[in-house]
Amino acid sequence: MSARRNGNLKLVVDQFAESLETNATSPPARAELPLNYLAKSLARLLATARRELDGDREAAKASLITASSILQSEIERSSGANGSRPGALAGWQIARVRAFIEENLHSNIDAVALSAVAERSRAHFSRSFKQAFGEPPHAYVIKRRLERACHLMVATSESLSEIALSVGFSDQSHLCKLFRRAFGQSPSIWRRDHKTRASISRTGIGEECSTTDRPDDPANTHATTET
Repeated sequence: MSARRNGNLKLVVDQFAESLETNATSPPARAELPLNYLAKSLARLLATARRELDGDREAAKASLITASSILQSEIERSSGANGSRPGALAGWQIARVRAFIEENLHSNIDAVALSAVAERSRAHFSRSFKQAFGEPPHAYVIKRRLERACHLMVATSESLSEIALSVGFSDQSHLCKLFRRAFGQSPSIWRRDHKTRASISRTGIGEECSTTDRPDDPANTHATTET
C-alpha cells in the first residue's frame, strides 16, 4: 500500500509540475492553470487522505501536505510572489521534493539528488531548501526519519533494528543515538509508554510522533547535526 500511495503522490505532483512548466512558457492570456485541473489534483490528494486517515496516518499526512504545497504554489504563481524572492523554491518544487523524501526515507538521500528532483542547481539549492522548509536538507530528512520511526514503533510490532533500517538509519544504535538527542529517552522506553497510550486512543499518534512540537526541548537543537 505504501508503494502504491507514494507512486500516486509522485504522479500527481509530477503532472502538476509539468503543467506549471508548460504554462510558464505560454502567452500571458493562457498562463493560468485551468481551474478544473487544479481542482482534480487537490481532490485526488484529499480523497487519499480521507481514505487513509484511519488505516495509515502517514499516508493521510503526506497527501494533505502535498495538497497544501500545490495550493500554495498556485497562490504564489497567481500573486507573483516567486518573483519577489529570488532563488526561492516554487510551490511545485517544494511538493516534488517533499514527495521524493517521503518515498525514499529508507534509502540514502542527499542534496545532489534533491536538487535534481527540484530541477535546481546544486550551488544554491541548500539555501533555497532552508528558506522553504525552515532547516537544511539533512536536518529535515533526519527529522522525518525519526517521526516515521515513531509512527512505526506505535503502529507495528517490528523490532527496533527493522524499523531503523526501514527509515534509513544504518542500524539500531544509529537510531537510538539520534532518538535520545531528539526525545531525551531511548526508543524502547518511548515505545513502551506510547504504545500503551495508543492502545487506549490512536488519535494522538500523529502528535506524539512530531519532533517539531517540542520548542522548549534542548535536545532538538542537536537532533539534526548527526551525519
